[in-house]
Amino acid sequence: MELPFQIDLTGQVAVVTGGSGVIGGMFSRALAKCGAKVAVLGRKVENGLPVVEDIESEGGEAISVAANVLDIGSLEEAKKVILGKWGKINILVNCAGGAVKSAEIPQDQFSDTEGDMLNFFTADMENLRKELDLNLYGTLYPTQVFGAAMVGEENANIINISSMGAYGPLTRIPGYSGAKAAISNFTEWAANYFAKSGIRVNALAPGFFQTPQNHALHFHPDGTPTSRSRKIIESTPMGKYGQPEDLIGALLFLVSPKGSTFVTGVILPVDGGFHCYLGV
Repeated sequence: MELPFQIDLTGQVAVVTGGSGVIGGMFSRALAKCGAKVAVLGRKVENGLPVVEDIESEGGEAISVAANVLDIGSLEEAKKVILGKWGKINILVNCAGGAVKSAEIPQDQFSDTEGDMLNFFTADMENLRKELDLNLYGTLYPTQVFGAAMVGEENANIINISSMGAYGPLTRIPGYSGAKAAISNFTEWAANYFAKSGIRVNALAPGFFQTPQNHALHFHPDGTPTSRSRKIIESTPMGKYGQPEDLIGALLFLVSPKGSTFVTGVILPVDGGFHCYLGV
């Protein structure tokens, strides 16, 4: 992995929830590249092993730890493993989360209350609750559990993952947008709460990125953009999608032990200008 710039995290321990995913795995590799020892958290140990192997192949140190971010007991067990291995935690990246496909509400069917067409009035609210829980409580619980071990540690800081949906609701995904708005609010609350403890709390707010997971949503099989994709590009002043690697520099800035020591309560958009463009 090539980093946009280098920071020194030697001797520090980082915990990355959702560390076996595309973004979480990338963050885990980047932190390890800077010298941190990284605990890669996922639902199963085997899910994080490819990330651990990549880190170790480049001379870094990492472990894969099983944890369910919606289960306090599971997180406590993961904390015991990490503290037993390395004795401390300096950095927490709350990367677990994402949109739940079954919780989507099609924008153009709201007026159809008859038949089998899905709309808000016929949607299963349990699916939206799962999406809210995954994104909001999947950030709150790890912060509570791992944050307790971070008080007083060097360069103690927490990075949450917000979204463009926090600035304004995105169509089709009300649960996801609502949860991300809550994460931005929680980030600011926690920054105030933890300020005297020495823990900084900030968040990244990614814009629209092109990944294998969302390719079918943004492009037709022949490679032409969907209507949603065209709207995204037209609403992004830089006129393009971001690449996952574009998030690394923002992460490294926020976790830097020298570059951001007086930065807390910030929600940093990495979005090509999407959040500040009104369309005119």
